[in-house]
Amino acid sequence: MTFVQLIECKTSRLDEMNRLMDDWVAQTKGRRTATHALVGKDRSDASHIVEVVEFPSYEDAMRNSNLPETDRIFQGMVALCDEMPTFTDLDVVRDERLAEDTVRRFFEALETPGELPPLNDLLDEDIHSHDPVNPQDTIGLDNVRAEFRMWRGGFDFSFTVEDVFAQGERACARWTWRGVQKGEFLGLPNTGRQVAMTGTTVFRFGEDGKIAELWWQHDQLGLMQQLGALDDLES
Repeated sequence: MTFVQLIECKTSRLDEMNRLMDDWVAQTKGRRTATHALVGKDRSDASHIVEVVEFPSYEDAMRNSNLPETDRIFQGMVALCDEMPTFTDLDVVRDERLAEDTVRRFFEALETPGELPPLNDLLDEDIHSHDPVNPQDTIGLDNVRAEFRMWRGGFDFSFTVEDVFAQGERACARWTWRGVQKGEFLGLPNTGRQVAMTGTTVFRFGEDGKIAELWWQHDQLGLMQQLGALDDLES
């Protein structure tokens, strides 16, 4: 179970504390077990500092606490604080990764049988889609939907999302696409062939949490080869 430690203190020496934490990271040389650390300053009280440190488990947190460097850093932290820091230990009982969830719902919507969903709950009205295959960016929800319908008209397909990484307002997904051609695609007649393609998509989210921008990278040359479009060039 994911474990989080909440550390609160009062200090007017935040710059010194940041340097102290940097020294601790250097001294532990990759032996610390924390996976994520976030430091916040209270907007209503600049001396009130809160640090949130995430660990894979309580046991990992205890191993981190038992590092000899941790005790030395703690003593230095106490010296920089106006009063004794407080520690709150938390077992995570709910963890919503909103950007990752939106990315996965996006790919699920693209492969939905029947009519293409409206997508207005996922995509911004002024979305920009960048694809190196297209000479120009696709701008606006209606135009992006038309592009998705072009793919859906040519293939019955599904996505396997291999990985999703999210940070701040951006996320990146690595995926595998598998399909069967069922109609004309980019001027190529229906072959009925089974095809596959790998790629990545980078997402930028707007302030409302919807997808505002897309950057596609995919092996379309390999796809065209599977469809026989390059046979005359290879013979």
